[in-house]
Amino acid sequence: MASILRDLLSTAVENNASDLHIREGKTVQLRIDSNLIEVDFTADTAFIDACLEQIVPPGQIDKFLKTGDLDFAWEEEEVGRFRVNLHKQRGLRGLTLRYVKSKAPTVEEVNLPPILKKIAESRAGVIFISGTTGSGKSTTMAAMLDHINSTMKRHIITIEDPIEYTFTDKKSFFEQREVGLDAESFDSALIHALRQDPDIIVIGEMRNRKTFETAMAAAETGHLVISTLHTKDAPQSVTRILDMFPMEERDTVRKSISGILRAIICQRLAPRAIGKGVVPVNEILINTPIVRKLIFDDHLDKLGQAIENGTEDNMMSFNSCL
Repeated sequence: MASILRDLLSTAVENNASDLHIREGKTVQLRIDSNLIEVDFTADTAFIDACLEQIVPPGQIDKFLKTGDLDFAWEEEEVGRFRVNLHKQRGLRGLTLRYVKSKAPTVEEVNLPPILKKIAESRAGVIFISGTTGSGKSTTMAAMLDHINSTMKRHIITIEDPIEYTFTDKKSFFEQREVGLDAESFDSALIHALRQDPDIIVIGEMRNRKTFETAMAAAETGHLVISTLHTKDAPQSVTRILDMFPMEERDTVRKSISGILRAIICQRLAPRAIGKGVVPVNEILINTPIVRKLIFDDHLDKLGQAIENGTEDNMMSFNSCL
């Protein structure tokens, strides 16, 4: 059955909008090619009421009323799937909907460096995909998983909040778990995933110390863990992980990271030269023996230079990628 949002969502998809912003009592805005475009429609209180009644998952509205935030997914028949954040602002309700393409793109389709395929083929360890909000981390991760799915026989478990790309089994087989729907939390899903014989565990976002500790244990026991981090460059990603831990534990954690890290792929989006659309710009840190020693010896300030000098090892800075 069509929801009250159908026309707005169709307009967004037809115009290649990445996001849709709906605020109570305000005109709707679309994010197209990184710019905000106003739509000639005002979301009044009655519209928001009807919208929430139709799209919020059963039993979840109380959580929103209590916390002021709720994340979930909505699939509009024959239009597409959307990641939804419901929130309050100045006492009024707002919705941000991100259009999620159900088919995972290939590395080539989204103009990513070919080295990402080789990184995705790692047997064990941790791969981080980092960047700020809206920099395309989920799309890059999906493209890497599509490469694995097309070329390798692997059991892949994803833990997401909510599921962004849905995968169809090719050579690999997928189990996709949505926090709040299929699992209680990232932590519990991750602990249970270790008992489900996975080759690869994908964690939608590395949010806290407990998740990272379990992920580290998984990597040390021969699994490949792929996750995202909110950081602006590759060296900062290591610092961000260490910041999750008390000062007295950071030495031990840093030495563990030096052993299990495979690569950090940091991403930003840049406007195309033709003026329409955006392309990813990547910084890639690969855990070569030199990088491993820098992390082990706490010379994190030298990682930027290691990236600049590591072109022979397929590393790249944002500038060299541009």
